[in-house]
Amino acid sequence: MTMTGPDAFQARNTEMTERMASDPHVQETTRAWLDAVLPYEYHYHFSWLGVPIIQFPSDIVAMQELMWQVRPDLVIETGIARGGSLVFYASMLELMGGAGRVIGIDVDIREHAREAIERHPLSRRIMMVEGSSTDAGTVQKVSHLTQAHRRILVALDSNHTHEHVAGELRLYSPFVTSGSYLIVFDTVIEQLADQFHAGRPWRRGNSPSTAVGEFLAANRDFSIDRTFERKALVTVSPEGFLLRR
Repeated sequence: MTMTGPDAFQARNTEMTERMASDPHVQETTRAWLDAVLPYEYHYHFSWLGVPIIQFPSDIVAMQELMWQVRPDLVIETGIARGGSLVFYASMLELMGGAGRVIGIDVDIREHAREAIERHPLSRRIMMVEGSSTDAGTVQKVSHLTQAHRRILVALDSNHTHEHVAGELRLYSPFVTSGSYLIVFDTVIEQLADQFHAGRPWRRGNSPSTAVGEFLAANRDFSIDRTFERKALVTVSPEGFLLRR
């Protein structure tokens, strides 16, 4: 019997997603592909509305789906880099309507990134805070900016060491509202050979993934939602989509 209704279509998608994500051959192929493209800095190759966005396309699509589902009126992101993610979040908020805003936090907002963000047509939705994301003064500034917002989503994508991410999880998890998400980027570090992190302070055993494990062991308000990573397969955030109850 052919299934044609929207419910049947979604049920079929869910079934096929689970089968795909559980297939050992698919898992091995995905991992091999990731190992093959990372030396070419694949995640640096894309932009969003004219601004470089250092993310995999699959994660961008997953975040689009997640934001449309949650409908946040504020997104907080640690780590600005070149600004593409802030523009992406702002564009989603623009599509959803309302007065939604984005807060970007970085210890060093580079001039070229600041200029690209400030001259962008969506800049009116973006606020930037310069300072370490784990500094008390920075957190206080962010807290002040959240006061008028009721549905908040947080994305952590700055320094990827265990200590730093653990601090961010402790400081920024309280901002996440019930039914929304705390997304920890680059948990994939724990699955990659150390050669991919040469010259960086993070590595396997000292990564966002280890910080997430520690955080969840002590915090029952959040749980891992594997929906998006199982759909996308290729993601920098395996077990990094944390749903607040």
